[in-house]
Amino acid sequence: MTVGLFIPCYVDQFYPGAAIATLQLLEKLGVTVVYPPNQTCCGQPMANSGFEHLTGGCNRLFIDNFSGFDYIVSPSGSCVLHIREHLHDDKQPELAKTIAHQVWELTSFLTDVLKVESLPARFPHKVGVHQSCHGQRGLHLSSMTELVAPNFSKPGSLLNMVKDLELVELDRKDECCGFGGTFCVAEEAVSAKMGKDRVADHLKHGAEYITGADMSCLMHMEGILKRQGSKVKVLHIAEILNSEG
Repeated sequence: MTVGLFIPCYVDQFYPGAAIATLQLLEKLGVTVVYPPNQTCCGQPMANSGFEHLTGGCNRLFIDNFSGFDYIVSPSGSCVLHIREHLHDDKQPELAKTIAHQVWELTSFLTDVLKVESLPARFPHKVGVHQSCHGQRGLHLSSMTELVAPNFSKPGSLLNMVKDLELVELDRKDECCGFGGTFCVAEEAVSAKMGKDRVADHLKHGAEYITGADMSCLMHMEGILKRQGSKVKVLHIAEILNSEG
């Protein structure tokens, strides 16, 4: 199995540790991983701002970079959802469709494709899990509290495999953090208040770390934590699953 490693531009620039942990974790699990060096933004910011018609270059570049892999894996639910739902190319429509269906978010790839049942990881801390909206409602990484349905969490099931890690229960476990990509720029006051509420839930229950499958949401909450002078840290789930204690 050969996997193309799709690293979102903001992870590459601001949180390379999440990308490195993703690579190392996949290799520990026996996956052959290739990082196409010419990859760049998938086009999600433009599409979310109403300019999807200008993402043709991004689409073509993605297709050029990621053709020929068995799977494409990324540590970002929002970018994966964008590619799955919006990747297209008028000149290569079938190839674009095939590639879109090969893209997987990291935790779902581990649970649904590799079917991981144990991990050699240790992380002796109290951890709160943030369920990002794109991952939860778009990729169905976890159940939604407003539905009368069986409870599940793919990120949570993986974290439960980590030795000495204690998951904290939140009052509102699937509430939006307010980031929303360009929403945090267009509606900064609302975005900040939502983020403060989300952070407060984790602090109330004694979390030492806040983790999740989307570094963008964690980045938003990290800014709030730093402004509040909090010692609580954010860490992408790949870094916890790859940790050795």
